[in-house]
Amino acid sequence: MVTGTIITFLQRAVVQGIPLLYGATGEIMTEKSGNLNLGIPGIMYVGGISGVIGSFMYEQSLESLDMINPVLAVLIPLLCSMLGSLIMGLIYCFLTVTLRANQNVTGLAITTFGVGFGNFFGGSLVKLSGSEIPSVALTKTSSFFRATLPFAENTGWFGKIFLSYGFMAYLAIIVALLCAFFLKRTRGGLHLRAVGENPATADAAGINVERSKYLATCIGSVIAGLGGLYYVMDYACGVWSNEGFGDRGWLAIALVIFAIWKPDMSIFGSILFGGLYIVYLYIPGLALRTQELIKMLPYVVTIIVLIISSMRNKKENLGPAALGLSYFREER
Repeated sequence: MVTGTIITFLQRAVVQGIPLLYGATGEIMTEKSGNLNLGIPGIMYVGGISGVIGSFMYEQSLESLDMINPVLAVLIPLLCSMLGSLIMGLIYCFLTVTLRANQNVTGLAITTFGVGFGNFFGGSLVKLSGSEIPSVALTKTSSFFRATLPFAENTGWFGKIFLSYGFMAYLAIIVALLCAFFLKRTRGGLHLRAVGENPATADAAGINVERSKYLATCIGSVIAGLGGLYYVMDYACGVWSNEGFGDRGWLAIALVIFAIWKPDMSIFGSILFGGLYIVYLYIPGLALRTQELIKMLPYVVTIIVLIISSMRNKKENLGPAALGLSYFREER
């Protein structure tokens, strides 16, 4: 009984952590360029609703759901999600890099806009579907996102813990590892880190600061948007409901600090955060107010890590020096 509970807890921790991993990886890529994008929660929201819109339109175009094409059922939501989050990233870059608007204010505005955008179109889809409840169900499409390896159930506890997830869970880990490799082992990663640390010096060395910020932020936004798509299509089984995403976008930003701006560290951090987020469900006899306090654990852990890393004052454990600062070439 205890073993089964532990296995179930680990499974749910991973599933809870994957959206955070997408969001954190995207934000790390963005922040390495010196852009502090507090619009990640809104971008994840837009990524989710964009995929839902694409999937809904595809299902509505079919005479019968039995005619659905598995490749298109996966590809259309993916492309729509990537396009929606890319546009949000471009808006943020245009305001902060080209127009040099305040990054904090712009990020919060992007979050507010993204949540409103998702709620508006989510409500519109509910009306189009004629659903009696305020949600849109795309169970047929989501089944392709949630499909697991056929032999996972036959491998005991190992299969349940490591092989019982949809393809987007493994994609999140692959993306995080690729981003870590890019930042640590490639010339492009070195240039990006230079831009985040000292854009004036990078500019003097011949690195295009504006282009680096645009690319890093847009790619990071696309990655974060996939977290919203994963939440809807895998975690929520294809059911979209307004305000259903919760505070996962903010948790993803907190995870960036916990992972000390390292994408590979965010893999383990996302599982930890996912576990802390649901641990109250496995503690019997908790009052409601106590449950809400336990939900704060990921943020408390983040604060502790931030304090410890600041006290140790190691350069590799701190964020980019120019994080959140607009670059004015005329001041170089």
